[in-house]
Formats: sequence, C-alpha cells, structure tokens
Amino acid sequence: MFIDSHAHLEGHRFDCDREQVIARARAAGIETIVAIGNGEGPVNFDCGIQLAEKYEFIYATIGIHPHEAKLADQAAFDRMEQLAKQPKVIAWGEIGLDYFYDHSPRAVQQQVFVKQMELARSAKLPIVIHCRPSDNSEDAWDDCLGLIQKQWAPGGLGGILHCFTGNILQAKRALDMGFMVSFAGNVTFPKAQQIRDAALEVPMDRMLIETDSPFLAPVPHRGRRNEPAFVREVARQLGELRGFSAEDVGRQTTENFHRFFSLHEKRTTV
Repeated sequence: MFIDSHAHLEGHRFDCDREQVIARARAAGIETIVAIGNGEGPVNFDCGIQLAEKYEFIYATIGIHPHEAKLADQAAFDRMEQLAKQPKVIAWGEIGLDYFYDHSPRAVQQQVFVKQMELARSAKLPIVIHCRPSDNSEDAWDDCLGLIQKQWAPGGLGGILHCFTGNILQAKRALDMGFMVSFAGNVTFPKAQQIRDAALEVPMDRMLIETDSPFLAPVPHRGRRNEPAFVREVARQLGELRGFSAEDVGRQTTENFHRFFSLHEKRTTV
C-alpha cells in the first residue's frame, strides 16, 4: 500500500508509454497517484484533471508553477477558479517560489503565489508548495514561508511542502502552520544529508512520499526517467532512517494522505 502524492504524468517523456507506466505503478502496489496540474502553464493546466477523469485511482491538482508565473493573467485565474470545482481536484499547486532558475521575475512569482493562495482559500483547497532557493542562500524559503504565514496560515487549510529540500527549522515552521512534509527520490542521494536529517525529525504522521516523476529518480534508478512505481524506494530510505520497513512507511503515509485530504471513503483497492 503506497501513494505517490506528486507526479507529473502529462509530460512528453511519458507520451510513448503512459498507460504502461501507470500499470507498473499499480502492479507495484501504488494505490493512488496525484497528477499535478501545472503542465506548461495556462495553456494546459487542466492536464491532471484529464488523467484523473480517466483513472479512478488518480486525483488531480491545478495551479501555475512559479516558472510560468509571468504567463498568468486574469483569464488564467478565472479558468482555474472554475476547474477547482471539479470533483477529482484535491489541492492547488504546485505553487510557490523558485529563485534558482528565475524563469519568471521574483516580484511576479510572489504576486502570482499570493493570488493563487487567495483562489485556493475561496475553493477551500490545501496548497502544494514548490520552494527552491538560489545557490548558497535561504532567500526563497524566507520569502515563501513568510508569505504563507501572512497570507495563508490563518485560514487553517494547510498544505504540503512538496519534494522537501530544506532544513528541519524550515520544516518545523511549516508543520506549525498545519502543513505536511513530502519527501521524494532525492532523499536517497548520497549528498542529501540535510534532507535525511530533516526526515529524521518530521513526525511520521505528518509525512508523505512522492516521486515528482519524471524527475529525481531515486537510487538505484538514478539517471533514469522517474515513475510512480519507484516511490517504494523513497519509502525504503525513510524506513531505514527511522527503523521501519518500506511497507510500514507506505501504510503510514497512505493513512496520512487519506486523513489530510479526507479521502477515506474514496479509497481504491489495488
């Protein structure tokens, strides 16, 4: 019993074998996948919904990634407001700040982030956070957590720190605001000790696992295209850190997922 709480399955890297990838995930015991609805920006941020409508065990998000923040306009916001009403949409994201690539100006990223938090609040959906600072800096974390504290936390809807790469102090700030912390394949990388240190401290009942497919394939698949079946390796690494089996981590994070999203009545059986 495992859940991949964050996968980008709509991308071109899955065009040749998407159905087989999803079938392999089911065969590996992945009971639920969350298809992230960023796509290439406003042109196709309903991509997660399209997959969720095709597969009973797939849920979706919607949102404009900070990379495409410069493409956001009122028409995009209006369309997301309507898409948020779709029954398989369970979160708004991934949204946030990326100061590493700076594909969109930082001021624009912040404005679009705040606007999407407003829309998510109206839709009563939790948010999925992308946060990547520039090299040797905590700038994006300071800005991102500060905006969440001011603009989002009072509403009590919480969210997920997706593909967590920060330190334990940043994780604790988010936990205090009702967030879950999700770990991806990079927790298995040899140089990712900071992520493993944080994973040792995050309470097990506040933890999720993900692949962020097709990115960040975990050891021993590093260098390959990532896919949801590989989320078991994330669970294995977390289990080794905490003294549990991969199956124990899978069961706990599955329970966490269903509790956070109130999806117990919608669970599917592998």
